[in-house]
Amino acid sequence: MLTTLKNAFKIKEIRNKILYTLGMLVVIRLGSQLPVPGVDRHYFSNWFAQQTGDAFSFFDAFTGGSFLNMSILALNITPYITSSIIMQLLTIAIPKLEEMQKEGEDGRKKIASITRYVTVALALIESSAMAFFFGGSGLLEVNNFFNKFTVVVALTAGSAFLMWIGERITENGVGNGISIVLVINIISRIPQDIDRLFNQFVYGKAIAVGAIAAIVILAIILAMVILVIILNDGVRKIPVQYAKKVQGRKMVGGQTSSIPLKINTAGVIPIIFASSLMQLPVIICSFFGYSGTGVWAHILRGLSSSNWCKPSEPVYSIGLVVYVVLVIFFAYFYTSVTFNPLEIAENMKKQGGFIPGIRPGKPTSEYLTKILNYIIFIGAVGLTIVCVIPFVFNGIFGASVSFGGTSLIIIVSVVLETMKQIESQMLVRNYKGFLND
Repeated sequence: MLTTLKNAFKIKEIRNKILYTLGMLVVIRLGSQLPVPGVDRHYFSNWFAQQTGDAFSFFDAFTGGSFLNMSILALNITPYITSSIIMQLLTIAIPKLEEMQKEGEDGRKKIASITRYVTVALALIESSAMAFFFGGSGLLEVNNFFNKFTVVVALTAGSAFLMWIGERITENGVGNGISIVLVINIISRIPQDIDRLFNQFVYGKAIAVGAIAAIVILAIILAMVILVIILNDGVRKIPVQYAKKVQGRKMVGGQTSSIPLKINTAGVIPIIFASSLMQLPVIICSFFGYSGTGVWAHILRGLSSSNWCKPSEPVYSIGLVVYVVLVIFFAYFYTSVTFNPLEIAENMKKQGGFIPGIRPGKPTSEYLTKILNYIIFIGAVGLTIVCVIPFVFNGIFGASVSFGGTSLIIIVSVVLETMKQIESQMLVRNYKGFLND
């Protein structure tokens, strides 16, 4: 990886793209420190401290601390992520959007334009809810309509600005801009997490105890990174043979290809869906100051991951079981709506392709579905392991960090994808240079 970056900086075009990306990231981090006019920046810090669960820590990690600091980028790119997921699901459900997506580049541009409008609408709704709900309880220094309007405009504009930056990075920089913005937000919280772990398990302990604790922490993080890399790069290739046919006076076809099925077919989406569904009741109750009574109080505590795997309160770990079931369910669900074995089988049949030993048409579709179900399960189990490990150590040892399962998967996936893009640009650059010579 370091060698790739070193070689990339030797090429002026790629070097400029990398520097452009880094410059945009500096702008983002500076914007994360600019407060919204008329708000009490300590309000959310105090409000967070009073919450018994961790419903908002996931959101704060995705915003790089901007939400906690109540900066103009407090909403960050979360509205864009939400709108992208909504549009992706609607593309499957609405035939007109599906046709638009199949139109090629023009169709994708239309869908991207709709996604932008949905992003601004979501940002407007979220910022309005924050301004009018929290405005009267201490968020605003002066609770009047002008300050509420200022908060709505500032937060909506901040979210739209980050969306614009992400698109500019995609066009003029390296990698997927939105993904890189998300990664820099998550990475910005890691130094605080490392400092917290150091003070909790290493600092002030005996040399032997501190050394063992540091080695164990590094080993766990390294093992999780390796597992994420395996999940990200693991592929099952289904061989495809194309029959020979006569076109004019020439015999064409007879080629051998493959269908690459990723082990982690759904990416990080199942975890985001499962976490959101688990935390939604907790967030709603937190907004209204309801902590629950009787059975409802125990249910709310069980939904919060901060109460899972605690030896003193094992009953709340039932929430972890529900979470694991949801991750596996959403892995199958999301893959089913984004990958259609029947359509692939039909396209192969039209092009004269077949899987060796499998008849074209329905048998091919059934074979792909069978293989896909195995792969989805393996990927879902891998995702579950990566996500559960931080919960176990948090419950047993109180090691709470923001770069747990979900964040780690996002970081590793985006870094690997960005490095692959840089390598491909270097290959294209070298190929062009060879042709010019």
